[in-house]
Amino acid sequence: MTPPTDQQVLKTRDDPSPILFQPTEDENSTESFRLAADVSCSWRKPNETFGTNTLRQRIEPWLTALVQTEHLSLLVGSGLTHAVHTMAVGKGATGMPPISFAVHTEAIDTEAERVASQAGRNKGNFEDCIRAANDLLRGLEILSLTAPEDDPVRQDATGLRDNISEVLESFASSIVETERTLLDANDEERNEAIHYLVSFLMSFASRSGTRDRLNLFTTNYDRYLEVGADEAGLRLVDRFVGTLAPIFRASRLDVDLHYNPPGIRGEPRYLEGVARFTKLHGSVDWMDLNGVIQRIGLPFGAANTPHFIANADPVGAESRRLMIYPNAAKDRETSGYPYVELFRDFAASICRPNSTLVCYGYGFGDEHINRVVEDMLSIPSTHLVVISYGDRLGRIMDTYARLGRHAQITLLVGSHLGDLGTLVRHYLPKPAIDRTTIRMANLLKARWDAEPRPVEASDSVSHGEHASEP
Repeated sequence: MTPPTDQQVLKTRDDPSPILFQPTEDENSTESFRLAADVSCSWRKPNETFGTNTLRQRIEPWLTALVQTEHLSLLVGSGLTHAVHTMAVGKGATGMPPISFAVHTEAIDTEAERVASQAGRNKGNFEDCIRAANDLLRGLEILSLTAPEDDPVRQDATGLRDNISEVLESFASSIVETERTLLDANDEERNEAIHYLVSFLMSFASRSGTRDRLNLFTTNYDRYLEVGADEAGLRLVDRFVGTLAPIFRASRLDVDLHYNPPGIRGEPRYLEGVARFTKLHGSVDWMDLNGVIQRIGLPFGAANTPHFIANADPVGAESRRLMIYPNAAKDRETSGYPYVELFRDFAASICRPNSTLVCYGYGFGDEHINRVVEDMLSIPSTHLVVISYGDRLGRIMDTYARLGRHAQITLLVGSHLGDLGTLVRHYLPKPAIDRTTIRMANLLKARWDAEPRPVEASDSVSHGEHASEP
């Protein structure tokens, strides 16, 4: 089921199935939505209009309760980058179009299309092409071991190796160009976009010191999340250790920040404003250098990406060493390094009891991630929240139907429900640890229970014979 562009899909709380609604023709009305034809629900009558206030009552308390579960994870896809970029610049960020290689083009394209078809995509994207090219290169290199010096296989291997390096360099430059476009945007629009990004992150990262950290995952190569975290003062803890040249460590020791509350004995509590951060598909500033994965000093929106790649290691540095999934270093014993470690972190974080996974801007096009999500839902106390601006290819609703555990899934899909600005303004939890509201609610409840209840007219009529009794 693929909803039309203007149709919204909502499933929260006790909704047994997704509720479809769409905008009314009166754009000036505050009650701007109506249920779709042949759709019924417990909280609205057919043909009855409603607006954001009604939706907020259904969504905000529910999401606020979910993000306070024992374990919380947030998976961010390219939708967040496009949302922030559109707010600041007025158009979406750079996508991942198919690419062509100069060597064995037809074979690479055919394999990329096959993999894309298995994943439910219409055509192969950048990652599919890189994966096919890397597999082919590995095969050509094996054949080259016993081939004569003038054998065409050797030339094909050399040509494909250089071609992959050129493609990765071009792709990295396009990613950094997207970052630079954000920096060059009008100050007012850029600051507003960053503000919404900060509020979005803090809606999930604002967890008290007695609860587990937010586990923040992303499939993006850009550094928009890092910029948002810096603006928010949110400290990101990842697998990289070091200051001048941080190195990826396979043995994650869960180094964290704690504090001892004054006058309280026992175990220390988590320091607020910290999240665990994992980039599942690598990053534009990760490189395989000198046998280790390093994060190089590539400024956000750098004007000359190849220059910084070359400076990372003057001897032998090349764009083919960029750790962009699935471009694993060819000399590793396990071709999945470091991605296998990152996916292991993802599975360990979400596949445990009383855990909530929120997906924003992720189109469920990566089967290796979808399998882990499906395993998570086999635990009855887990919950999946899917927020997306749309479902153009229908993968979200297809995945919802296939998973089957509908009671454990919340859906907010559509141009209204998935809009970043609308989410932050109306539907996401308050981007702060809001103990004051809880204390106020408890205080008002205590006062209400302590004060005599006002006598209603109906009470006086029905119990009039007892009204004069002391």
